[in-house]
Amino acid sequence: MSSKRYPEEFKIEAVRQVTDRGHSVAQVADRLGVTTHSLYAWIRKFGPDSEQHQANAEDQAEIRRLQKELKRVTEERDIPKKSRGVLRQSVRLRYAFIQEHSERWPIRSLCSLLDVHPSGFYAWQKQPRSDRAIEDERLSGLIKQFWLESGAVYGYRKIHTDLREYGERCGPNRVHRLMRHAGIRAQVGYRKPRHRAGEVHKVIPNILQRQFNPQAPNESWVTDITYVRTHEGWLYLAVVLDLFSRRVIGWSMQSRITKELALDALLMAVWRRKPEGKVVVHSDQGSQYTSHDWDSFLQAHDLEGSMSRRGNCHDNAVAESFFQLLKRERIKRKIYSSRDAARADIFDYIEMFYNNRRRHGSNEKLSPVEYEKRHQERLISV
Repeated sequence: MSSKRYPEEFKIEAVRQVTDRGHSVAQVADRLGVTTHSLYAWIRKFGPDSEQHQANAEDQAEIRRLQKELKRVTEERDIPKKSRGVLRQSVRLRYAFIQEHSERWPIRSLCSLLDVHPSGFYAWQKQPRSDRAIEDERLSGLIKQFWLESGAVYGYRKIHTDLREYGERCGPNRVHRLMRHAGIRAQVGYRKPRHRAGEVHKVIPNILQRQFNPQAPNESWVTDITYVRTHEGWLYLAVVLDLFSRRVIGWSMQSRITKELALDALLMAVWRRKPEGKVVVHSDQGSQYTSHDWDSFLQAHDLEGSMSRRGNCHDNAVAESFFQLLKRERIKRKIYSSRDAARADIFDYIEMFYNNRRRHGSNEKLSPVEYEKRHQERLISV
């Protein structure tokens, strides 16, 4: 089996099974269906001692440094937008501004930009509230009461009138400020939906029609996309499954949900299976599957597209079921510190466990790989 049939993403994750998880080369090669010679070549190219690996590590370190610097510069750019005019106010108002925005930006950065010392801000936080603050709290309670009595529709002008009739002496601007801080607003009208110009996107018919049990491999494939949470952000996973054995024959993981994510997964499936006849490829109506590139790829490789009905997840139930298994048995039991950690763990689940070892209820309690082997043996014996 030629190593050119596998994308670089596949090779890197295969190498990590040896270098990071401690599996032997022979074991990983057997599980993935590649030769040990190819796997050793991948290790030399992508392993921890390779020049490319060292270059990637240095690139990642530089990216992290630049991201940290970008965060600092962005804070210095965005904080003044919110603090215009605050520098001309008293120190107490500057402290109030820092407290209001402390959840979004670091306190020390805010203190530096507003020319106050952090120790002074922390000391101000421990002081008792002023008479004005206590009066504002009492007045806010009355404002909420009058707003609720109006059916949650009054704005600050009508509530100001109610307060004056009740005997309170306050200005409309103060009522407006207190309502804004409390998140209370008037009931306003609603806009009619805008008419969207242009033609409705053509949708491929549902050729599969929930026929989830074909009689042979490479008759019907299903594909879908899900997302995985990491501390670095979302990692998006696209998979392609053969409905005959429920085997994952193609996958791709990227930090953005684009058409290339779906195309890379389908390309891996075509490389690995090399179907001889027409194959039905079923998906939902996501934008990744309605692009011109997706349609061109299907035509170029003699694949026939099929799509679920809009908003009907049951039409693609097998792909949804696989994602449920993946998240229940692996993802929800882990906390991923980075996208690379999530990518390695998902590769391990798909290629080392699910395809080769996990017994599937639709496969006579056999793994997808073993089920396909048994099917091939039956064909040969006949």
